[in-house]
Amino acid sequence: MAEIINLREARKRKARAEKEKQAADNRIRFGRTKAERRLGDLEKSRTDRDLDGKRLADDPPEDDGAGSR
Repeated sequence: MAEIINLREARKRKARAEKEKQAADNRIRFGRTKAERRLGDLEKSRTDRDLDGKRLADDPPEDDGAGSR
């Protein structure tokens, strides 16, 4: 005789497994460690500093829209 299966529970179990698989894929695609994020921030600040250092003296700074009126 066949084993009796509760279909509602089987559907929920399947949905949970699919969500966990999707979460694992997202962690691989989008996840970065704290050290990687910190390194990226440091590199960005370094390049911004270098670029600002190469700005010409008579070149007016760009307005970021937060200036006084």
